Amino acid sequence: ALTAASVAALTIYDMCKAVDRFMSIDNVQLIEKKGGKSGHWVLES
Repeated sequence: ALTAASVAALTIYDMCKAVDRFMSIDNVQLIEKKGGKSGHWVLES
């Protein structure tokens, strides 16, 4: 899911770069995860 979110952000960037050449993508991070071997995980703030 994190890879898909990054790809989606890059796709939006690619479509909008003609409008604003100085935009950037920052802070792609996992905030919360449920399930899997490690169970529930939440990013500490």
